[in-house]
Amino acid sequence: MIFANIAGNDSGADSVMSGESGEPLQVEVWRGARSGRFQTFTVPRRQNQTVLDVVTEIQRDLDPTLSYRFACRVGMCGSCAMVVNGRPRWTCRTRVSGAATRDGALRLEPLRNLTVIKDLAVDMTEFFEKWNAAHGYFEPGPVSEATFAVIPPTTKERQAADEAIECIGCGVCYSACDVVRWDRSYLGPAALNRAWTLVNDARDHGQEGRLEAVSGPGGCHACHTHMSCTTFCPKGLAPTYSIAGLKRAVLGRALRRRS
Repeated sequence: MIFANIAGNDSGADSVMSGESGEPLQVEVWRGARSGRFQTFTVPRRQNQTVLDVVTEIQRDLDPTLSYRFACRVGMCGSCAMVVNGRPRWTCRTRVSGAATRDGALRLEPLRNLTVIKDLAVDMTEFFEKWNAAHGYFEPGPVSEATFAVIPPTTKERQAADEAIECIGCGVCYSACDVVRWDRSYLGPAALNRAWTLVNDARDHGQEGRLEAVSGPGGCHACHTHMSCTTFCPKGLAPTYSIAGLKRAVLGRALRRRS
């Protein structure tokens, strides 16, 4: 995944649509780090305008010191995620027409539950450290297989993880998660979702360590099933169901040990 931290003129801002349309936007943007304030900018409303277009225009034309992240601009990398009028979302795929209030107001904040570096840019280190702590990586085993493993798409395990594999690690679910806000030891929905995909991977040799990792105090059982991660996922995934699958897998492991 490519991240671009913008703090100067944006030479790639040619996607900002020309042609003003209607009343201007009043955009409140978080400035600072953990402490700071909102700064208001007035930006022309344009046809087919995205929230990322608005941020780009502010940085390009009004305040070149504004910091934020983006890369692909087409909803593939997730690095432009911010909180827009209280809702975590990808700004490149969010139309102003659908996000702004009736009076043309936008409030932009950095993703919640993560350390703010500056303005709208957050430090994703904690997010990926928890991904690692949940053993969210493939473990091939000590010896290479003689042939490539074939996983038919019709198998029960592959179908169980089929949707969850599509996660791109954008952090929106982590930002939306109430449990992360209450308990910073909680691994979070993205890390647990990734662990679920690997629990269902017949080629993986790290299942014991993975189930041990997700069964601890900050693991899958800490989930309160509020469904915030599922509600706000930009790809329409359901990490809540992946976490429920992990709970069943952990319980099955405990029952096997007792028998």
